[in-house]
Amino acid sequence: VLWKATSLGEGFSTPSVVGNLLLTMGNRDGQEYVLAVDVEQNGKIAWATPIGAVRSSGSGYPGPRSTPTVDAGRVYALGLNGDLVCVDLKTGRGLWRQDLVATFGGNVPNWGYSESVLIDGLWVVCTPGGSKATIAALLKSTGKPVWASPPGAGAAYASIVKAEYGGVKQYVQFLDSGVFGVSAKDGAPLWRYDAPANGTANIPTPIPYDNFVFAASGYGTGGGAAEISTRGTGFVAAEKFVSSDMTCQHGGMIILDGHVYGSSDPGILTCIDLKTGETKWRERGPGKCSLIYVDGRLITRSERGQVSLLNISPAGCEIVSQFDEADRSDKPQWPHPVVANGKLYLRDQDSLTCYAVRK
Repeated sequence: VLWKATSLGEGFSTPSVVGNLLLTMGNRDGQEYVLAVDVEQNGKIAWATPIGAVRSSGSGYPGPRSTPTVDAGRVYALGLNGDLVCVDLKTGRGLWRQDLVATFGGNVPNWGYSESVLIDGLWVVCTPGGSKATIAALLKSTGKPVWASPPGAGAAYASIVKAEYGGVKQYVQFLDSGVFGVSAKDGAPLWRYDAPANGTANIPTPIPYDNFVFAASGYGTGGGAAEISTRGTGFVAAEKFVSSDMTCQHGGMIILDGHVYGSSDPGILTCIDLKTGETKWRERGPGKCSLIYVDGRLITRSERGQVSLLNISPAGCEIVSQFDEADRSDKPQWPHPVVANGKLYLRDQDSLTCYAVRK
């Protein structure tokens, strides 16, 4: 352990790191905050900017979930209740704000807005999931709405990703009733794929690859892949395979060399061949976890606080080393691990710990 920062407030925000600043979010004194931690000053808080009043308990799990997005010296952050703000990276000074509920008729999901907004060119793209917009694009410079995709589904807990199918740039999002693709030009709906969706919570961000998309959820549903292709003047999502072996409730998934890796309920690390849908292996290993791929290895963080370093391939996985987080809170360890410049950062409610991981 190199240092530990405290006084971040309650929440499940996975940090992002840019230069010497680590950006995260938390509830403090009745307000939601976006905060900057100076990683070169042993975790000293560089600035903390309130973005709105705490108006929800997150159905028993209070605090923001989003990862702040950084672009061109600005930070974009989304609060649990739909407060979308843009602040200056160096000072934290507020530049503009929007309310997804008031502006777009947004419907706050049961556990609160959780996506990390996408910056694409001149726009910030987000998911109000409301009566006026399912997905919306705003000018990143001012927050002024550019277009609103027609309503058709509510927001879930995944984040928008950009893809290109049939030569058309698209935004792909996992909503409350399925995976949707909309035009990146004007938000026009293009296709949908419902098999990976469940009726409780769709959390993992969908993964476009080649001409396909893979998505999965928990609660007994599993995952599936669909091929996105043109048909006449439109698009169609044709199912390639479904798998009950990837019931990924949360923690994310990665695609590596034609295979998808993720933690499947009740906590079994799983590898699936994306060409055939064949399950290559399932290992209990680190339990239900979030994961990232760094320098040829997998780092997982169990929701119970165990961190593991693994070698993975379609042939199997091998645990290289593990440690248990010390002095952790009694809340689930849901924020994902973050690695930057040879350091591992783990957010746990009010605190954030920095570990040295470079050989």
